[in-house]
Order: sequence, then structure tokens, then C-alpha cells
Amino acid sequence: MAQNLRNPLPADAQELARLHVECWKETYTQLLPDGFFDPAHSEQRLGMWTRVLDDPNPLFRISVAENEDGKLVGFAFSASPMGNTDGIPENVSRQLYNLYVLEDFHGDGTGQALLDAVLGDEPAVLWVAAQNPRAIRFYERNGFAFDGVSQDDPTAPKITDARMIR
Repeated sequence: MAQNLRNPLPADAQELARLHVECWKETYTQLLPDGFFDPAHSEQRLGMWTRVLDDPNPLFRISVAENEDGKLVGFAFSASPMGNTDGIPENVSRQLYNLYVLEDFHGDGTGQALLDAVLGDEPAVLWVAAQNPRAIRFYERNGFAFDGVSQDDPTAPKITDARMIR
């Protein structure tokens, strides 16, 4: 497992944006249109993480994993559910928005530690790419199940997001 979990600082925005893009490249390149990872995409991620980390919201739970050299290798982010909340049970007050770990750290417990850091065993909702069986198995092991709701990602037409709840 990565050596250390911690809350990110505003100074981590650049590295967190780089990690976010790298994890997407490792996970979704074959499902994304050519040119998806253009400079504007990286800038959008940097802008997002800068805003999130510069003005922390008390409803956000964010954790990053570092390797022994202090390099970020994974992250998780949860908050209150947004978007399509139809059919979500009333006791579900958290949504997992992101959980990504570099491939070199898959299967070593880093992902589990990150999930535990931002959700614990709370009831929660998440959206997972239906084309990502590894992630689906991970979430199923953690008590999540599909509820039958799915949506296509307009920026990535080969990706269908499926909702899971526990």
C-alpha cells in the first residue's frame, strides 16, 4: 500500500490534476475519442482542483495517497449527492465522485484505504463506468450494487456510467 494517506493542501492542486489525468489515461484511453487529453483537458482538471482545494467545503472529504517518495499515487473525493438523485434512498447522504489509483498500486490496498478514508462504511452512491469491470468488482466487494440507473457520458460516447448504491 502507498505509505501515507493525508488530506490534500492547496499546494497539491498541480500534482493532483496531473494524477487525475494520468489515472484517466491508464483507465479510459481506449474508450475516449482521439485528442481527448488535450492541454485544455489538463487545464480544466487543474482549475477544478485549484478551486476545490483553495476554498475547502466542510461537506467535502478528500484523501490522497503518497508513495514512499512523497509522490501522489491515488486520491478519493466524496461529498453530498448531486445530479440525478431520483431513487436514491433518504439515508444516502454521500456520493463518491472520484477514486483513482495509478495502475502500479492496483491491488495493494491503496484504493481500499482511500475509500475507507472518504466513506467509511456509510451508505453512499457512486457512478462507475460500466466498461470498468475491475472497479465494479471493487465496489461490489464494498457492498455497492447496481440500481438499474445509467447514463451516457456526453464527452465520452463509449462510456456508460452506471449508478451503484450501498
